[in-house]
Amino acid sequence: MGKFTVLNHPLIQHKLTIIRDKNVGTKEFREVANEIAELMVYEITRDLPLEDVEVETPMGHSVQKQLAGKKLAVIPILRAGLGMVDGVLELIPAAKVGHIGMYRDEETLKPHEYFVKMPTDIDQRDLIIVDPMLATGGSAIMAIDALKKRGAQSMRLVVLVAAPEGVKAVQEAHPDVDIYAAALDDHLTESGYIFPGLGDAGDRLFGTK
Repeated sequence: MGKFTVLNHPLIQHKLTIIRDKNVGTKEFREVANEIAELMVYEITRDLPLEDVEVETPMGHSVQKQLAGKKLAVIPILRAGLGMVDGVLELIPAAKVGHIGMYRDEETLKPHEYFVKMPTDIDQRDLIIVDPMLATGGSAIMAIDALKKRGAQSMRLVVLVAAPEGVKAVQEAHPDVDIYAAALDDHLTESGYIFPGLGDAGDRLFGTK
């Protein structure tokens, strides 16, 4: 079973509370969502492999550590996932970016895939899938399915707010994918929204209704 981790760093919790507030406008919501993503990436990349490298400091020759060339890519689930990409790239500017588009049928609440554009070598990359909300888990499961179908081997799912139902669904469908969240919320409402959540992340990021 993939592990589920809540990143309860005080800065992450504080910033998440800011964007939960329904009175926060689009500009601040967008900025803070990216700040949270950046802080989360710092936490979830702790296990990146390092290698020795020779370097001449002003004081002379030494052997130090650098990243061992592990290739990374960030994959936003459209459209709300776009609100976390810049935060990830702040810390990992060399990461490639793929896009996967999902929309949710308002009647059935089922997700549908409509757009997939990936780096050609996703089978050799560690993929960081980003989406602000893990609600029913349907979109995340379908996104992971689509990535596996295209050869992806190593993935982790990074969300701002998760519902227990969504975590359970993703763990059961994809036990090899670790999930990281800034918060585990109480439950899903009858209309499939996370409570207390932060509303519709896509609408709040892009100023739509």
